[in-house]
Amino acid sequence: MKTRHFIHHLDHPRLEAAIRQAELRTSGEIVVIVHHRPVKDAVAAARAEFVRRRLHQTSRRNAVLLYVAPESQAFAILGDEGVHRECGAAFWSEVAAGMQESFRRGDHTAALLTGIERAGALLAEKFPAIPGDLNELPDRIIEE
Repeated sequence: MKTRHFIHHLDHPRLEAAIRQAELRTSGEIVVIVHHRPVKDAVAAARAEFVRRRLHQTSRRNAVLLYVAPESQAFAILGDEGVHRECGAAFWSEVAAGMQESFRRGDHTAALLTGIERAGALLAEKFPAIPGDLNELPDRIIEE
């Protein structure tokens, strides 16, 4: 799928509102990146973006990245070390399966909402909101 088509059909306001809503309940951060070029390995590409965007430098090491490469029909979900320690690999597999189902139906907004909402619920449980917590990362969909 062409990235332009993918991005055009996303409900940006709804996704960004979901990120903001999820982050109100947690000190964690959720970032969504849509990559414009094909990738051979979505997980490796997501790891590179995680470091490049300094997601590993949040104060509690509790950032989550939802990375999508539409032209490769691939996506990855990464949590920083604090998040991964709390949830383990099974959680990410479950979230990915839920997202995959919506992607297959062509409902890309629903796929990303699934990832945002499930990651947000985990972050709220394991990393509840802290008074005075700063929003360390952007809540908008990042196009790379």
